[in-house]
Amino acid sequence: VQLVESGGESVQAGRSLRLSCASSGSIVSTMCMGWFRQAPGKEREGVAAIDSDETISYADSVKGRFTISKDNAKTTLYLRMTSLTPEDTAMYYCAAMCELGGPFNFWRHGTQVTVS
Repeated sequence: VQLVESGGESVQAGRSLRLSCASSGSIVSTMCMGWFRQAPGKEREGVAAIDSDETISYADSVKGRFTISKDNAKTTLYLRMTSLTPEDTAMYYCAAMCELGGPFNFWRHGTQVTVS
């Protein structure tokens, strides 16, 4: 299984970004998936998760601002992020994950989001 994240960049506070996670197989359509992030010196934080039946959960810190979705046909997971703040600055990873608290599986390189 390979997961490749993209879409991270440096933006000003208040702006929006959409992260994408392309998978090598059918993992997005068959497993619970999600996004977690990690900022320097901080622990991993599960941000959003979506079950195979599309039940969704969000961390309180992003609720109302972030939206997780998936395109089963293209085996891609997305994270739409709006009203970004400097506290959202982190490396973002997609992973096979059923709970916001983890475990996080198959994550790889991540994509950097920097908000100033």
